[in-house]
Amino acid sequence: MGQFLANMAHAEYAVKITIEIVFFPRRTTVFKMVISFFRIWLLALICVSLSIFAQTKLIGEPRAKTTQGKIADKPLFRDPVYDGAADPVLCWNRKKKKWFMFYTNRRANVPDIVGVSWVHGTAIGIAESSDGGATWKYRTTAQIDYQKGKDTYWAPEVIEHDGTYHMYLTYVPGIFKDWNAPRAILHLTSKNLIEWKYQSTLKLSSSRVIDACVMQLSDGTWRMWYNNETDRKSIYYADSKDLYAWHDKGKAVGARGEGPKVFRWKGHIWMVVDVWSGLSVYRSKDALTWQLQKDNLLEKPGKGTDDQVKGGHPDVVVSGGRAHLFYFTHPGRRGRDANKDIYEQRRSSIQVVELEFKDGRLTCDRDKPTRILLQPPANARAK
Repeated sequence: MGQFLANMAHAEYAVKITIEIVFFPRRTTVFKMVISFFRIWLLALICVSLSIFAQTKLIGEPRAKTTQGKIADKPLFRDPVYDGAADPVLCWNRKKKKWFMFYTNRRANVPDIVGVSWVHGTAIGIAESSDGGATWKYRTTAQIDYQKGKDTYWAPEVIEHDGTYHMYLTYVPGIFKDWNAPRAILHLTSKNLIEWKYQSTLKLSSSRVIDACVMQLSDGTWRMWYNNETDRKSIYYADSKDLYAWHDKGKAVGARGEGPKVFRWKGHIWMVVDVWSGLSVYRSKDALTWQLQKDNLLEKPGKGTDDQVKGGHPDVVVSGGRAHLFYFTHPGRRGRDANKDIYEQRRSSIQVVELEFKDGRLTCDRDKPTRILLQPPANARAK
């Protein structure tokens, strides 16, 4: 850059001498005006050159890459109340023009809790992002108007349709020391993503159903996938024409797993499922017949902060042609202390990684810095 400026100075001197000898052998007022104009032009040229230099050299990358967004925090989010954020799902808040993240808020830091009571009595936490998902801050908890005492809320699914937000929420009627309790999926609606009105308890395949995921089909109807715990924790599905009345259709995937997430990307319909050894991946053309991918995502531990364990219970947001996978980890469940049941093993963090499509398969590199810039959904921008 120093050589460039030196060359510009030499150029100014050469042009000045040429003008003086050829056109103005005597220094006149017109000569001085011409030289002043030339210096202004040369200064503008230097400013433009410096700007280009800064964009391509000093910053380290061309400006075009800034459309990929900022590098996401790692971990992406930790809950400041109980430090037990899990089961994330994202939804665009049209009024606030921010992304909201809903999550199960496990009571990881509460002492002297017996058994798995710390996973019960949980509220649904809400965090928000104003920069397209790169950074998040805690906002509040969802106000659920379905309460019967010491309630347990898990794994929300949140979508927006025609100006109304819908939540499909796993409900456990109480706080339990073990996993032997009935579970149901509630349907709630909201106009602001904070206050939620109870609509119904869905009649599905059994009295132990959890982890709903909802996607609109190409014919305008809706399909829900969920976990039926009474059938070896298989993935079942139900259909609806209006998001209110649901009709169970039976088994979708026979393999064990929970937290299914179904989405469209790269010309296929995908399902990712938490199988407790990372995430299994299925591909479909019609959302009925599913083909299992050979390798799991997030099975091998990463190297980043709070990411050195397997990843679980995902959400996927497709935006601007890119797909980002949100998941949670139990950072303390590794090494010699992996099986302890104290705060360090109970706490959890939310992470994010960008998905890649290679040779017909989904892959991701959780150790690569993740740039993210989620855009408002197309229907939200139109409104």
